[in-house]
Amino acid sequence: MIVELRQKSQVTIPADILKALNLKAGDKLEFTVQDGKIIVQPVVTVPKDQAWFWSENWQAEERIVDEQIKNGQVKSFDNIDALIEDLDT
Repeated sequence: MIVELRQKSQVTIPADILKALNLKAGDKLEFTVQDGKIIVQPVVTVPKDQAWFWSENWQAEERIVDEQIKNGQVKSFDNIDALIEDLDT
């Protein structure tokens, strides 16, 4: 698909691409150059105080826990006393 570069370096993203990627006004896009090509990717920004959660290490641990939950490798307790008793054993 060919689009025209307009004044002020503006381009219009074709409607079918917007629909396919579920993009709307206000979404953030990242532009990079690779091998003489412009790569445009939608991005979601995360507040700095929440960035730790999205670190590769934390997400790896999240995947492990998700797998443990899926496999039933968790315990649940009806009350705090039962939890503490289990921790003491």
